[in-house]
Amino acid sequence: MGLETVIKDIMGAAQTEVNMINADADAEVSQILDDARQTAKKIMGERLAKAEDDIKRLRQQEISSANLEVKRTMLNARKEVLDKVYDNAIETIASLPETKQEELLKAIIDENDSNGSKIYSNKDSEKLVKKLSSLEYTGNIDCIGGLIMENDDGTVRLDYTYDIIMKNVNEQSLKQTSDILFG
Repeated sequence: MGLETVIKDIMGAAQTEVNMINADADAEVSQILDDARQTAKKIMGERLAKAEDDIKRLRQQEISSANLEVKRTMLNARKEVLDKVYDNAIETIASLPETKQEELLKAIIDENDSNGSKIYSNKDSEKLVKKLSSLEYTGNIDCIGGLIMENDDGTVRLDYTYDIIMKNVNEQSLKQTSDILFG
């Protein structure tokens, strides 16, 4: 019987030690799980904050992109309107009555006749230019109207074509025209 008592004592001590080891293990597992839960919450919070920041950034990028596209569309529309205004002005100038053409050409010739010895114009204005100027008529040029004067050796060429005048006026007054049309 003594051996059974010793075995029971050993078994009881072993059981107590197993219970203590299990309790320590349970406590350690519980601590590890608590730490893991805390770490998971922290990671989840950080990722959620990052996701919210990413959403805000993407939303701002989309808004900026949309605003840029609206501005680009408006600028293109304004450019189309300005181009139409320019084209209408060119058409109006090209279809001026002969009396107005004569008045304009006479003003240009009177102002600049002494600056050249040769003169050019478009085919439609040839007779009128020959009538108004004493300079040698040298030929036709491709333009909507106006004329070009040149010195004897061709080193000085004064371009008074309506095309060039309109281009220069358009470049100089583009902002004013835009302000008038679009406020």
